[in-house]
Amino acid sequence: MPNTPSPEQTLPRQDPATSLSKRAARRIIQRAFVLMGRDKVLRHQIREAEIITLWIIEDWDLEWTVFLHRGRFEVERRPAKHPAVTLSWPTATEFFQQVDRAESAGIQAQILPAQERHRFFETLLRGFFACLRHVLANPIDDVGESLL
Repeated sequence: MPNTPSPEQTLPRQDPATSLSKRAARRIIQRAFVLMGRDKVLRHQIREAEIITLWIIEDWDLEWTVFLHRGRFEVERRPAKHPAVTLSWPTATEFFQQVDRAESAGIQAQILPAQERHRFFETLLRGFFACLRHVLANPIDDVGESLL
């Protein structure tokens, strides 16, 4: 991969909840959704979804809308007025802790209204946090610009 830094250039991983600005967090989150859109397996699993979701990190007052349309993701920085589902985390620390434990433990997000499609959202969140883990390890976009 041409955009991957050499081992000498990588810094020890810091806690994103304390080391990132809100602007950098937004950019990294958006990049994670771009990578999710390229994941054919994940797109196949959600290929029939037509849903508007609102994602919230409460202590940072950070909100964004994700439109799922037949396996495609569209991210909007503004909150949706009438989302079908809201996913929220009380703190940025809890949100970013999901990055490290997404593979081993269940995803912990408040999902409103409580859905019978819990398995769908767990798959979606596992894919998202796997992509976010990759972006945090390599915070560079397609043209080689730093996201931080």
